[in-house]
Amino acid sequence: MHIINQLYMNTQEIISDIAALYSPLSTACQEAFTASARLREFKKGTVVVREGQFSKEAYFVIQGCARAYYLKDGKDISDWFTFENQFMAAIVSFFSSDPSPHYVAFVEDAVVLEFSKDTVATLSEQFHDFERLISKVVTETMLGLCERLHMIQFAKADERFQHLTTMYPDITQRIPLTHIASYLGITLETLSRIRNPKTRI
Repeated sequence: MHIINQLYMNTQEIISDIAALYSPLSTACQEAFTASARLREFKKGTVVVREGQFSKEAYFVIQGCARAYYLKDGKDISDWFTFENQFMAAIVSFFSSDPSPHYVAFVEDAVVLEFSKDTVATLSEQFHDFERLISKVVTETMLGLCERLHMIQFAKADERFQHLTTMYPDITQRIPLTHIASYLGITLETLSRIRNPKTRI
C-alpha cells in the first residue's frame, strides 16, 4: 500500500497549496517547481542527514514530523521540530558550503515533497515570486529560532513548555518526552513535574 498514491494530492496540487499558505506563485513558477520536486515517503526513525554530511535537499512536510538534533558528549539534544505544512532542511549545510552540525530524522512515518538546493537556486533566478517564497520561509525560520533563543534565555521552564504546547497542542502525543525535555533545556524529571504539578511534594 502506498500512502502517496492513495491519500495524497499530486505534486502540482501540493505546490498550489504551498503558494496559498506562504506566498503566491505564478502558474509558470508552479509548473517549474512541480517538474523539479518529487513526493517521497520516509519511515519513522529514518535519518536523512547526519552530522558532518553536506545536505542539498529540503522538504515540505505533508504528513508526519521530524526533528534536528545534536549529539554532545553522548547526549541527544533536540534543536527543532517540523510538522505538517512546514519546510525543513539541514539549515546550516543547505544554505552554506559547510557540513551539517545536526542530525535530521523523522519521528513518525512521513510523506514529504523533496526538492534540491539547485532547484532553489535555479527557480529563484528565474522567478521573483519563488525568490519571495524562499525569503519568507527563511525569515519565518530565523524568527522562530530567535524566539526559541529568547525563551531559553529568559523564560522559566514551565513557560517554555506552555509556549511549546500552545504552538503544537498535540506535541506530547507525537514527540517522545525525552526529546521535548532536551529541546526545552530541562531534565525529563523537571518536564514530568511541569506536566503533573499535583505530584509535587
